[in-house]
Amino acid sequence: MATLVTRTVPVAGLTGALSLTALALAPALGRGTGPLTVDSLPRITYTAHRGGALEVPENSMAGLAAAFVRGSARILDFDTRMLRDGTPVVLHDATLDRTTSARGPVRALDLADWADVRLRPDTSLPERWLPERPPTVAEVLDRFGGRTVLMLEAKDPRSLTGLARLVRVRGLTRSVLVNSNSPAVAERAHRLGLVTQLWRSARQMRSDRPERWAGYVDVLDMDHTARDADLLRAVHSGVEHVWAHTVNTPGDRDRVLRLGCDGVITDAPGLLAATAMITATAAAAGGR
Repeated sequence: MATLVTRTVPVAGLTGALSLTALALAPALGRGTGPLTVDSLPRITYTAHRGGALEVPENSMAGLAAAFVRGSARILDFDTRMLRDGTPVVLHDATLDRTTSARGPVRALDLADWADVRLRPDTSLPERWLPERPPTVAEVLDRFGGRTVLMLEAKDPRSLTGLARLVRVRGLTRSVLVNSNSPAVAERAHRLGLVTQLWRSARQMRSDRPERWAGYVDVLDMDHTARDADLLRAVHSGVEHVWAHTVNTPGDRDRVLRLGCDGVITDAPGLLAATAMITATAAAAGGR
């Protein structure tokens, strides 16, 4: 059963005393129920890519918290890198240069160094955001694990065993999607008992044979700019879920859904959630 939940909470990272009120359709959690899992996802699933990078600072705890409270996406996505001491942390790039006040490779830092890194919020974002330390993967799992479904991209394949350990010890193996561009990494994640996601570029999709992955990939994550024929081949591959990335306009969303995708990964979850979908029937009627 679903219930309409209203939450008003302060969001760390936003300047001033701003609070966010979100109306979200969420499963009712009663005593004795477990964490939210991929098995509870709606028929069409929205994922907030890096927290919703056109609306919040990407891969930040404040941004993930804002996306969670707003409720416009059922899944929170974040990227993972590994420090020199093996600690998995949340950042997209292999270097600190683009999104933080520091410079150099992430791999050169240990956890003590990480404490001094500060994210540099993009000034073009809605609202004003304060600099903050990028989180570790453990911190994100502890804050949101079981409260929503999470998607993490293992940018460093060497981190996969450590990531699996963090997920398993928290009882979140059905609540966290582990994403990679490599079929070999996806197969390894499957053997580790994780829910696997494989993303592919439009160029890769031209020669991909996605039916080969149906035995160990739970979600195929396809570039929305791919040809219709390539998307359709993925949809009919036998993989249970086929989603499209990175979908930031209602028109692009409606196209991939009409082709049979059952989810979108977006930097603008608020925009898409607020814009009604145009079904194939409505589109055909509009063309007459």
